[in-house]
Amino acid sequence: MFESLSENFGSIFDRLRGRGALSEKDVEQALSDIRRALIDADVSLPVVRDFLDLVRPRAIGADVLKSVTPGQQVVKIVHDTLVEMLGAEPVGLSLNAVPPVAMMMVGLQGSGKTTSTAKIARLLSTKEKKKVLMASLDTRRPAAMEQLRVLGEQISVATLPIVEGQRATDIARRALEAARLGSYDVLMLDTAGRTNIDESLMAEMAEIAALAKPHETLLVADSLTGQEAVNIADQFNKRVPLSGIVLTRIDGDGRGGAALAMRHVTAVPIKLLGVGEGIDKIEAFDAQRIAGRILGMGDVVGLVERAAETMDAEKAEKIAARMKKGQFGLDDLAEQLRQMTRMGGFAGVLGMIPGMGKLKNQAGAMGMDDRQLARQIAIISSMTQIEKDDPRILNASRKKRVAAGSGTSVQDVNKLLKMHRQMADMMKKLGKGGIKNLAGMLGGGMTPPAGMGGPGGMPDLSQLGDLSKLGGSLPPGLGFPPKKK
Repeated sequence: MFESLSENFGSIFDRLRGRGALSEKDVEQALSDIRRALIDADVSLPVVRDFLDLVRPRAIGADVLKSVTPGQQVVKIVHDTLVEMLGAEPVGLSLNAVPPVAMMMVGLQGSGKTTSTAKIARLLSTKEKKKVLMASLDTRRPAAMEQLRVLGEQISVATLPIVEGQRATDIARRALEAARLGSYDVLMLDTAGRTNIDESLMAEMAEIAALAKPHETLLVADSLTGQEAVNIADQFNKRVPLSGIVLTRIDGDGRGGAALAMRHVTAVPIKLLGVGEGIDKIEAFDAQRIAGRILGMGDVVGLVERAAETMDAEKAEKIAARMKKGQFGLDDLAEQLRQMTRMGGFAGVLGMIPGMGKLKNQAGAMGMDDRQLARQIAIISSMTQIEKDDPRILNASRKKRVAAGSGTSVQDVNKLLKMHRQMADMMKKLGKGGIKNLAGMLGGGMTPPAGMGGPGGMPDLSQLGDLSKLGGSLPPGLGFPPKKK
């Protein structure tokens, strides 16, 4: 998401930072470039004008032009204005109502409404420990009810039994009764969609809303529809007051214009982002973190959260204990590589590390693409346990066998072994002398392991949770306001 916008902004700000001082003409040229970048990102012209009207007076002020670091000042102004446009304070799902709390999902057909319903239900049941009931009110699409039932089985969340021939309002009434009798905390109503907005769709939405009185009415909008998604949100909000927006297929939208414009046009907060096809691929919308990603500032909190969600705590503790003793075997390396894959691969992780955004697009050329990860995991998997425990016994014939078994070359096997040796040496130094020894080792010009890019190769992902200490406490639940004590 936002790849093209982030790339364009990056080149604009690089030019600004390269100048010792800025004139008003320099700033105006940068603003003109920002205007083009936003339009290229599919942000509508009225929204672009509003954005620049906020940035311009701040950027050409004396505080910037006379600053010691004027380029950095402009970047900060653009960042703060992006946050302002996207919504300064994150707004999570609200469960502050008498249970069962009704949540109504609305949107056009094909926007990912049913899948999003299941994703949110899973989130509520796993993160917030809520008892959730899902009900499909889509009587027009033949497979809709069955789709929700199957998804419910996958995530272990109850769905309302299907009764043929009922109207949407009848199903809603039955769902409300079932939720009360079953002592459910949350009732999710997945309503029908259409290929376009029409009067019958809006009338049905209004009828269900009047009956269910939902505490949350969430519009599910497909980010790939660009500015049309903004228009759809505006039209829905005028007929069925929305409490929030769920923006789907964010991972497939390199421009991100819909997200930038939606809050500004509708005044409805974006609460959640669908970031992939997997049932767990949903995350809270946070303007600060999104603006940071766009401007290449990274998202450390998001990285820590992603690590916490995908990491096996028991395995991480074992690896950390071995590292403290200066031990780092091939099994440990394989687990680190798998962890990197679960966290979104090299590109996904680099994009969230401050200052590393540009490397994301160069990962392939540096031998850091996800295919390389898969090859390295395959090489280790093709070894016997004895070979993993003691790589020194890997002679020419053994290497040839491992290469054949993993579909790679002997050269690839040698690169992996070299990388492992360098990482193992680093872990020994770290075990003996701690951080001071490691700093001296890195400062002394240690060469990066072959095919792995940076000093020391793979980061110690088992220690990533400690980054939370850098930025205060982390959000207690993805997309939810903090729990009251």
